[in-house]
Amino acid sequence: MKIAIADDHAVVRTGYRRLLELDDSVEVVAEFADGESAYRWLGANGADLLILDLSMPGRGGLATLQRLRQRVPQLRVLVFTMHESPTLAAQALRAGAHGYITKSSAPQTLLDAVREIGRGGCPLSIEVAEARPGTDVTIPAHQSLSPREFDLFLLFARGNSVEHIAAQHCLSTKTVSNYQSAIRHKTGLGSTLEMYRYAERHGLLSSATPERLQ
Repeated sequence: MKIAIADDHAVVRTGYRRLLELDDSVEVVAEFADGESAYRWLGANGADLLILDLSMPGRGGLATLQRLRQRVPQLRVLVFTMHESPTLAAQALRAGAHGYITKSSAPQTLLDAVREIGRGGCPLSIEVAEARPGTDVTIPAHQSLSPREFDLFLLFARGNSVEHIAAQHCLSTKTVSNYQSAIRHKTGLGSTLEMYRYAERHGLLSSATPERLQ
């Protein structure tokens, strides 16, 4: 199985590679530090599976996942992230992920997940599988957001301004403002503080701390 790895930490990628190459049936063919590089390379080159982190510079992991699903539909994607939120896992699976494993899992879990996807399965971390959301009223409002909107929602929740997001992600302030309006409309959250409190309550920010609240 040819595998690509997308994670913004070089040490983490090296650890993944060494672990995966313990299996003779696995070959790591590419590594990426951001979603855009992964999208460009995988659109032009072959791989069977992408191991994808959700928190990376530029386009977030969910947006990258959705774009890859459209451009390279045969590519399988395993999300490997620090986020243990079942609702975030649901977002990833809905965007096209074939499995969702948290970084708090034992190392063997990653190898097992890769093999399970190779057999056509959908591996989930225990904490995600046990609390996987269904279709009842307990599913929160942010489930209505697109992957791109969800990525930006997390940036707003962490206290980033429209101008800061636009500058950091090569977007116009008008585009970011339009996303902000759509997010507010879909979630009913009117301020950065409300977004932060909502995201914190639903376990979407993990250990992240907002830069500033307005």
